Amino acid sequence: MSFPHVRDGGTIGLDVPAAGVEVVFSYDAPGHRPAVSSRTAGATPDLTLARAHWVRKDLVAWDVSDAHMAGHRLHWSTAGDLAVDAEAVTGGSSVPLRHDPAGLPAEVLTDFPRLEGHAAFRLDRVAVRQVEEILTGQLAVASYATDGRLRDATGVQVPGVLDDLYAAAADRELGVSWQGGRPTLSLWAPTAQSVTALVGDRRVPMRRGSDGTWTDTGPASWNGAAYTYEVVVWAPDAQEVVTNRVTDPWSVALTANSARSLVVDLSDPALAPAGWSGTTAPRIARPVDRTVYELHVRDFSIGDETVPAGERGTYLAFTHDDTDGMRHLRRLAGAGLNTVHLLPVFDIATIEERRSAQQVPACDLAAMAPDSEEQQECIDAVRNKDGFNWGYDPLHYTAPEGSYATDPDGTRRTVELRRMVQGLHGAGLQVVLDVVYNHTAASGQAATSVLDRVVPGYYHRLDASGAVESSTCCSNTATEHRMMEKLMIDSVLTWARHYKVDGFRFDLMGHHGLATMQRLRAALDRLTVRRDGVDGRAIYLYGEGWSFGEVADDALFVQATQRNLAGTGIGSFSDRLRDAVRGGGPFDEDPQVQGFGSGLFTDPNGAEVNGTRDEQREALRRAQDLVKLGLAGNLRDFSFRTSSGATVLGKDVDFHGQPAGYAADPAETVTYVDAHDNETLYDSLALTLPRGTSMADRVRMNTVSLSTVALSQGVVFWHAGTDLLRSKSLDRNSYDSGDWFNRVDWARRENAFGSGLPPAADNADRWHLMRPLLADPAMRPGPEAMDAAHAAAIDLLRLRTSSPLFRLGSAAAIQDKVSFLDAAPGVIAMLVDDTVGADADPDRDGLLVVFNATPSATTVAGTGSGWTLHEVQATGGDEVVKGATAAADSVTVPARTTVVFER
Repeated sequence: MSFPHVRDGGTIGLDVPAAGVEVVFSYDAPGHRPAVSSRTAGATPDLTLARAHWVRKDLVAWDVSDAHMAGHRLHWSTAGDLAVDAEAVTGGSSVPLRHDPAGLPAEVLTDFPRLEGHAAFRLDRVAVRQVEEILTGQLAVASYATDGRLRDATGVQVPGVLDDLYAAAADRELGVSWQGGRPTLSLWAPTAQSVTALVGDRRVPMRRGSDGTWTDTGPASWNGAAYTYEVVVWAPDAQEVVTNRVTDPWSVALTANSARSLVVDLSDPALAPAGWSGTTAPRIARPVDRTVYELHVRDFSIGDETVPAGERGTYLAFTHDDTDGMRHLRRLAGAGLNTVHLLPVFDIATIEERRSAQQVPACDLAAMAPDSEEQQECIDAVRNKDGFNWGYDPLHYTAPEGSYATDPDGTRRTVELRRMVQGLHGAGLQVVLDVVYNHTAASGQAATSVLDRVVPGYYHRLDASGAVESSTCCSNTATEHRMMEKLMIDSVLTWARHYKVDGFRFDLMGHHGLATMQRLRAALDRLTVRRDGVDGRAIYLYGEGWSFGEVADDALFVQATQRNLAGTGIGSFSDRLRDAVRGGGPFDEDPQVQGFGSGLFTDPNGAEVNGTRDEQREALRRAQDLVKLGLAGNLRDFSFRTSSGATVLGKDVDFHGQPAGYAADPAETVTYVDAHDNETLYDSLALTLPRGTSMADRVRMNTVSLSTVALSQGVVFWHAGTDLLRSKSLDRNSYDSGDWFNRVDWARRENAFGSGLPPAADNADRWHLMRPLLADPAMRPGPEAMDAAHAAAIDLLRLRTSSPLFRLGSAAAIQDKVSFLDAAPGVIAMLVDDTVGADADPDRDGLLVVFNATPSATTVAGTGSGWTLHEVQATGGDEVVKGATAAADSVTVPARTTVVFER
């Protein structure tokens, strides 16, 4: 812009920053010269925020619009005494920053895409030589006007420069390593001013290496010793230099309640139960051969009176053959179940590990009314002090949880977890661990924060101002940072090598990068039986491929989400078939939305949320298309005829604005209708089926819903107890609801439905719908109903394992053989034709599966001839299914029944 130098005189040009800044005009009277200065609009110097990013050892990014007009400096203080006054950043030392008009390099923007548009500032060579020292103190960058006055200042985020400067640490063995019988303790703490190991009652000063790792090698007598680290470090959360006494982030063993780490060698024969070296898992040839049962360690046995009292709720409950729980698992395994997925067994921050200190509700819960508020009130009084939690609160990723051990103090938890794996392997079941590397229980200086008290501001994902992101629920970790990725991969490899784990389920996997998951996959593939005791290539990976939060839509990196995982062989849960079968979605305000498996259109429940008859008919058509696609492995390129008669590809089917089909291979689809999250299948059906539905028909609809999973081409996943009508008394989030709402009776004598209104925090807004259901004795399954449901589920497993046609294993084979016939609304007829393409099952020419979710018998025409009822169903205990018939070119199927025909 310009304005006159003198009245009616010439003009003087002035450079004015772009929009979005505050512009200050001033006039130098003696020199008769105008001047202009600026600051980012609304910017206030604040060192408690961290709006600048140190991304390479000589490069800082900062979102300032006047970078070319002002002076900038990097300030630091190892004493942590930087402050701001009206004129400057005070305390410590500083070096100049030079604005780089070329901006941030492309490779930096690839690593940090949200820094697009940030100005780039360079450190000079002298400053670069001081970087290691600078990083051990409080940091700030400041902008100064031409007259030297402070215009803006902020703290600095450091993950980028730490990854750049200390990349070699990724190859370092951290935690406790052993050589010649002597242990070495290694802690990566590049910003620490000092680190001391507290081993037993000794203080051991540690030495810092060039990669930022502090180490010390001790004598063999340290074996079994308890230790912590004393880390002196600048902590942005506290805004001071602190002395943190903290456990080892790479801990593999702990004392009770995670107070101290233990110097342990997991290869020590003393930690191996009898027969451990010869323990092998049952073989599962391909991921699509996998049938998974999701189970919580404590749920499994805490109420099982056939388990020794001192071992209920522990790892050791899985080591007894003659308990109700193990008999149940063996019965399922005999029918075709081959994998148990265990909810978190790593060290959990929110469970009291000493059983003697765990509190229990001080009420007679069973004596209370089935629709009472009293049960949840009584449980709420002890919920933070009892022995129950799902466990999605990681404290130490690679040490077993102590509350599941008979003694949490010492290495018994290691031995007993291994015995659990032995017991499950011996029952014919592989073991999958639920892992939660996307967040920690806490960050900053919190008592249950570990990572952030060792390298503050590094392991967690920060927002634009330096606050820890929490879209996952808690403190989000940043596996896009090199050492957080290393921690995750090191941890998974430890569980695989030292605990013979057969698979991993990743919580909120979409918060990890696709590249990180692929590097993990490659690291596992390098494990061999000869060198590591396991075949890493056989280990299956799957998880929640949801896209949300700050990482959504690949905002920070290419995520490990449903669509992006296509072609990787890594599985993700499919919400497509789940929602289509159950109805609605997990975040609906009204839980009465019906789906294919709960009577949509064909057996309406009268709830207004389902719309008019025409709207229900159209919704059912869409749901049936999603179920068909799910039955075919939810493949993106699967071509099939929809309920409206159009031929489409899976990726062209709509699911809330996204392509419904996303997988390139059926191994990449985990098919399910219920899991630990949200209501159980039985509870969902209690809310969606018409109130007057008989218990016998509720059992049948439970089976029809499960059949869409069991007879699909993807990986089969069942929630533990879904086969016996498991209820949590309508609780939609039982993560901390205690043993009462989470209990399950493997002997099928008692069902938890009607155990009182579920906890208010997540359910009170639905209590008005729940009360009449919970109070109705006809809604509570009895032993006969649970027996019938279990027997039907056993038959579903037997059907799946009876023929390779349910597990074709490739997109090409599925396209060749799987098609769908025309059928009435509420009915899906799937043909698996083995006369097309390569022969998959020498014992039969094909299968015809009819899913009839309606309250009436149905006939499907155009089937061809030669069909007979599958042997499993013909000889099974369900008399209704035996009423199915086949004619010359049609089949007839009873109401609320899934029938498999073969020829």
